[in-house]
Amino acid sequence: MKGRTALITGTSRGLGAAIAKRFREEGATVLGPSRDELDLLSAQSVNAFLDRLADPIDILVNNAGINFLSDIIRLDFENFKDTIQINLIAPLHLIHGLASSMKKRRYGRILNISSIFGSVTKEKRVIYSTTKAGLNGMTRTAAVELAPDGILVNAIAPGYVDTELTRQNNSEEQLQVIKESIPVHRLAQPAEIAEVAAFFCSHRNSYITGQIITIDGGFTCL
Repeated sequence: MKGRTALITGTSRGLGAAIAKRFREEGATVLGPSRDELDLLSAQSVNAFLDRLADPIDILVNNAGINFLSDIIRLDFENFKDTIQINLIAPLHLIHGLASSMKKRRYGRILNISSIFGSVTKEKRVIYSTTKAGLNGMTRTAAVELAPDGILVNAIAPGYVDTELTRQNNSEEQLQVIKESIPVHRLAQPAEIAEVAAFFCSHRNSYITGQIITIDGGFTCL
């Protein structure tokens, strides 16, 4: 990635921080804007951020996401709208804003961070699963449209990763049950996901596009 500039959303912690660290080790210049610099809840903020970019972006990683747990009966539609905005609309907004420049230079790598809950689900994941399934569809369509211009678009779908968000939504007892249900009997570490992200966004990936790669320790095989 030496000489490439990467824009990664949600780098303050967890998976985003691990991806940013790995990209820097690969030689990339990493932009990891704070919420003050790029508020994904605001279309105006996204437009203003794109307008301020001084250097062309070679790599985009749509990592930022939120996950409100709610069953359908108690669904809070304000939470639903916010999740759609951050998990689905903002990634498309950034792709839309950066693709033209990538096309001119005939090079680009776009990686969307999806989830196993885009293809499987469980109770109280109606909001999250809806947005991640949509992100998967967006990934495939963008890949087909942008491939002729040297832009590869993929998604990775992590299972349970040892992050603050995972621990926020699961008690220690629940996490132990989850670990026992995963064939490798543990959660993924953020660095393991970041390693796959680095491959897809580097020159080492020259032909893979439109794919949703599951990284879950075998969880969805059961």
